[in-house]
Amino acid sequence: MRPRIDHLDITVKDLDREEVFYDALLPLLGFELTMKAKGDEPAYEYRAVDYSGAEFSLSLICPRPDFAEETVCRRRPGAVHHLAFGADSREEVDRVYAQVKDLPGVTIVSPPKLWAEYTPDYYAFFFKDPDGIKLEVVHFDRRGWFGGSV
Repeated sequence: MRPRIDHLDITVKDLDREEVFYDALLPLLGFELTMKAKGDEPAYEYRAVDYSGAEFSLSLICPRPDFAEETVCRRRPGAVHHLAFGADSREEVDRVYAQVKDLPGVTIVSPPKLWAEYTPDYYAFFFKDPDGIKLEVVHFDRRGWFGGSV
């Protein structure tokens, strides 16, 4: 087996608001909205918006009512610290940044730059969605740094 993530489900504070944001964001990252689906299981207090693709799927999940007023804290045990999307080039990072920075509700944490403390060619930008979930778009030579078997 080779290491890869098949799908990720993220609980968000406001599912309806986040759906609007991710509907605008994910096509910039290669997702097709034609593959988007919604699920609702009232008996489990569960609503979801699924963005599926051939390589990876991302789902947004509503919080349970008991947790609806809690805020996102990426340093809480069990929380996602941040989610990074890989780009094919630095130019693609810049192109996506130019579009992401204008999305309603986005907070830019850091514009594109070289992060040589990670690897000498690590080029990325960081931002937060309306809930404060930290995201990243990055390009670097992963195979060159970690071997050809990745």
